[in-house]
Amino acid sequence: MAGSGTVKLIRRASSTRAFARIAPYVIPALDRAVHRLSGGRTMLSTRLLPGVVLTSTGARSGQPRRTPLACLPEEGRGSWLLAGSNFGRPGHPAWSGNLRRNPEAWISYRGRDIPVRARQLEGDERERAWRELLRFWPPYAAYQSRTERRIRIFRLERRVPGRQEPGGRAPVGPAPGGQEPGGPAPGGQEPGGQEPGSRASRGQERGRGKSAAHEPGHRGAGGREPEGR
Repeated sequence: MAGSGTVKLIRRASSTRAFARIAPYVIPALDRAVHRLSGGRTMLSTRLLPGVVLTSTGARSGQPRRTPLACLPEEGRGSWLLAGSNFGRPGHPAWSGNLRRNPEAWISYRGRDIPVRARQLEGDERERAWRELLRFWPPYAAYQSRTERRIRIFRLERRVPGRQEPGGRAPVGPAPGGQEPGGPAPGGQEPGGQEPGSRASRGQERGRGKSAAHEPGHRGAGGREPEGR
């Protein structure tokens, strides 16, 4: 992990709007290279924050969607917390919509592929988790202050894999080196990954007409495939 001085500096920088605009394009590219060179064992961003590569099922497409995310490991529970902050941008991240529709997923964590079930937290349970997340990464407070939506929080818990896995996969997890890597960005989202129906995505659709059906379904600078395909 990085030194405490470096962590504090990055925390301050990541709370800014400029960071939210730039980081989703820069961090994944750097982490993709490190992940590939390490054979899937590590990413550059894990020197700062724990991270997972989440494989969820597209809410509309039923296809696997792989997303690198920061996570808060809950060592005592054997679970992980994810915050759909999207760097404080208007729309919920697409992966959060996928988990709401299809809670069963996989994560690649520290070189291991683990089957998990996601549960969105509400009420007192969410408030306790939110406090833990703020202690873990204080910039989440800045992300929440910039958006009217309520940041979704999920707890990923281990499960026994079934016969059919996300996107029609067999019950074995993906090879550790075979993920489509990117940075475990604290905002939990890469470029173009707004959840369908968000104000941001609706504005893009109005501006581009029919071409919006293909944007952002391609793999762009962040390497993401959005929900809804």
